[in-house]
Amino acid sequence: MEQFNQNTYKKPNLFQEFYHSCLGKVVILAIIMLIMAIIAIMSVPSYEKTMRETEDNIRQCLQDNDSIKGDLIDEIVMNVGRSFSEADSTLDNKELLEACWAHNKLEIYRHTLYSTARVRNTTHPQGVRVGIGIFGKIFSTVCYSDLVLNLGPIRKKYNQRLIQDAVIPDNYIGDNPNLKPYHYKGNPDD
Repeated sequence: MEQFNQNTYKKPNLFQEFYHSCLGKVVILAIIMLIMAIIAIMSVPSYEKTMRETEDNIRQCLQDNDSIKGDLIDEIVMNVGRSFSEADSTLDNKELLEACWAHNKLEIYRHTLYSTARVRNTTHPQGVRVGIGIFGKIFSTVCYSDLVLNLGPIRKKYNQRLIQDAVIPDNYIGDNPNLKPYHYKGNPDD
């Protein structure tokens, strides 16, 4: 058995003892979080930058939606791409943009650590979030279904029945469906 040699033993210094204690780790974590909060407060995007970037993200959303819609994962991937790119102004459909801004209102809210952009329309009167700004960058969260592009009546008369009573013969079994295969041919405007 080996004897304890006091000459080779090094007592840990105060910083090492503090770092390896539970209180030390909590204090260090709190200091790091305080520094991150100060940086976030100083780099909250301005109202103008948030408005400009969110309008650009909405223009990109309107440009990208000329094809068959996918699912939520496709929207998330497209939003990541929109956050780091700009819309192509040559692809703007002027009528579509005018309809978008006629029926949708963009509102910017500046919070302590971040800013948010919301779109209000008749479908979402309380507003739906379409962008988050933090650390000087605006991240898009807009979906095509968040925007209202046209308005029309839902029902003609107040008491009109949705399903009208019709006289259907007993031997009628319906029309044959069109079974022609569908192939997407791109944007019909191009």
